[in-house]
Amino acid sequence: MSDILAVYYHQAVERTKEMILQDIDRYLQGKKQIVSYEQYLREREEYINQIWLNTWLNIAASHATFDEKKSYLTEKGLSIEGERKKLINKLFRNEIREMNPYDYHEWLNSLFANQLSVWETRYTNAREAYLEREVQEKKKEVRTKLDRKFQYYIEKNLGKHYEELYLYVRYLVGSHLAIEIERKGMILSSNELTFDDYLYNETELPYNKFHFLEDAVEAYEHFLLQSLYDFGPNWLKQTLPSHLKDDYYEVFQQSLPDSYLLEVGMDLFEDISLEFFEELLEENVADLIKLLDIPFDQKIHKEMYENDRTTRIQKEIEDKEERRRRKEEEARMLEDIFGREYNPSSGRNIRYVLHVGETNTGKTYQAIQRMKEAESGLYLAPLRLLALEIYEKLNEENVRCSLKTGEEEKLTMGANHLSCTVEMFHEKDFYEVIVIDESQMIADKDRGFAWFRAITKANAKEVHIICSFHAKSMILQLLGESYVEVHEYRRETPLEVESPLFRINQTRKGDALVCFSRRRVLETASELQRTGRQVSLIYGSMPPETRKKQMQRFLDGETSVIVSTDAIGMGLNLPIRRIVFLENDKFDGTRRRLLTSQEVKQIAGRAGRRGLYDVGRVAFTSDPKKMEQLLERKDEELTGFAIAPTSAVLERFQKYANNLRLFFYLWDRFKSPEGTKKATLSEERILYEMIEDTIVEARLSVNDLFGFLRLPFATSEPALRAQWKANMEAIVENLELPEPFIKESSLEEMELTYKSVGVHLLFLYKLGKRTEALYWERVREEISSKIHEHLKAGIPSRQKVCRVCGLSLPARFNYQVCNDCYYAGKR
Repeated sequence: MSDILAVYYHQAVERTKEMILQDIDRYLQGKKQIVSYEQYLREREEYINQIWLNTWLNIAASHATFDEKKSYLTEKGLSIEGERKKLINKLFRNEIREMNPYDYHEWLNSLFANQLSVWETRYTNAREAYLEREVQEKKKEVRTKLDRKFQYYIEKNLGKHYEELYLYVRYLVGSHLAIEIERKGMILSSNELTFDDYLYNETELPYNKFHFLEDAVEAYEHFLLQSLYDFGPNWLKQTLPSHLKDDYYEVFQQSLPDSYLLEVGMDLFEDISLEFFEELLEENVADLIKLLDIPFDQKIHKEMYENDRTTRIQKEIEDKEERRRRKEEEARMLEDIFGREYNPSSGRNIRYVLHVGETNTGKTYQAIQRMKEAESGLYLAPLRLLALEIYEKLNEENVRCSLKTGEEEKLTMGANHLSCTVEMFHEKDFYEVIVIDESQMIADKDRGFAWFRAITKANAKEVHIICSFHAKSMILQLLGESYVEVHEYRRETPLEVESPLFRINQTRKGDALVCFSRRRVLETASELQRTGRQVSLIYGSMPPETRKKQMQRFLDGETSVIVSTDAIGMGLNLPIRRIVFLENDKFDGTRRRLLTSQEVKQIAGRAGRRGLYDVGRVAFTSDPKKMEQLLERKDEELTGFAIAPTSAVLERFQKYANNLRLFFYLWDRFKSPEGTKKATLSEERILYEMIEDTIVEARLSVNDLFGFLRLPFATSEPALRAQWKANMEAIVENLELPEPFIKESSLEEMELTYKSVGVHLLFLYKLGKRTEALYWERVREEISSKIHEHLKAGIPSRQKVCRVCGLSLPARFNYQVCNDCYYAGKR
């Protein structure tokens, strides 16, 4: 025998011996008279042989390691190199099957052959054990039948006397509850407080001398069940039929004890206690605690219970009717307040011109040319920077134009044209031509309503709407039966995706490197500046004036490369040779996600300015095939536009209340019309919670307060939220607005200072303080210039380190924790 399998062979032998002896006992116990050892061998020989084979195969196959199996097969001369594990296991079982079987005959004969007394003793022991088991099984069967009989009658009695038992349990729980409330000195919040509300809302965790119970509910469930265990068996003994007691005596030769009734009735007591508890939860605490002073009498307690139940049912009917009335009143309020406010008109006597096209196709240029020719015109921009760009462009071309955004006003003498952000649109002002830019923004969940209002309420002879292809169908549907002239624009400069992956050292003149966070923009710019390149930066929180100067440096050739966030994708026309995506995903405020097809097109479309380059190039740092598919994919059509509260809605609401908390509730309850989606109003709610139930809310009308809630600033900045609140308090107390904070020690502080001055200007213009606003506009311009100079001087290199262990990280590392700390769970 192989040394490898010797141990397992010995184990199989010992196990086989055990199983043969067990088989002998099973064989002998069924014989009423003893049979010979030789007869046993004749009848069980084949089975015993099989015992050995099965035992040997199972032990060897399951206990031998894979390496031992391979070594054994190799010793046997089998070639197993490269074979699968499953095949090797199969070969192993086949080979060991042929091993010499254990000869159990010699061992058995040594025990029983020619030893009649030993065999007789074996038979006697096996037979007696078998007969004893039969006796016990019969006793068990009799006991089981008796238990079932008792359980049947107990269940029947519990059902028959359900009300009687419930009344007594109600009395016990009510008395316990009254004592608890008095001991704690509790004052109930209402006379109509239910036991359910008491347990779940008004109690503290009770202490049990043996352990802490999970909560008050568990404590009372335990008390109720224990009460049933205490009085239930004795009560059953008095109500069960007398023949059951006789049956018990016949089986056990003793009188029926309470312990037996508790044992067989325990599950039934538990079931009925749960039913009782559910009923008690619906009762009023006041009805339960008064039971303490009334000794239990079934008739009296039944009458009290029925009266309490009738009163409770009547109250439930009244409450249900009140809820129905309130629901109907709420529905009438919703209809009255919101009504048809958001249903677009079927048609208007205005000439609409729809300019549809991809990025960088000249559609905005064509619309502006028409506006310049008109006697009066209004340009509505998605960004303050674009409004500023059109304002300056028109004045340079001798078309007098004013500028108006939430944070600034530049009034030009004799101007009939106005450039402003879309939120500043006023439907009562008439213009010969109105231009609404980037109208696909109508689908934005928070800002989209500004475009909806401008498109549907524009007061003009001619309205030019600029949008991407995937917004065309929805805007046409929105305009209803109005006359619409559609112009489509295609890129004359093709886009070409570069197949090799981009590396930072491949940056060339005319490139725009795009990433999706301010931090990444600054890091990338710093890396490029270390190689001697002059870089322009563009990111969302950058002041528009600074952004313009950064763009001008690129236009003038002072810088050769732009590093930008996706802010580059909207309205910025620059001589960009190649757009490089340093990232393929972005954080959208909720999660990090892959860029959408429209986002890729919007950004990539800035490459290849017409008349300067024959082709626009696009490069990626990873997964170019997937990104190229997004670039070429047809965008899904926009199907819904955003809606938000209007002044008319707020005025109608004020007929009912002057509380914005109720208004936000109704806004959530209002079902948005088909094809629309409601603005979340999340930023407005954040600000409202800061002044809710204060003097600010008390002294302002709903409409005025909501106007201040909608001021466009970065509510995510705690310092700006605090500034907003301080300004609101100053307004209602008729005090001067606190000055914004001015800090200039770092780029971050200067940018926050710029925003703080911007918030101050929002308030000044809203309050009509234009003279004071002019001073703060100059201050803001100075801060913007300092930010520009700071960026122009170069971004200081900052060593990235792991936030956990402090280890230096590569400049292009995307995370704030090193890999070792991340995988060790130190996040």
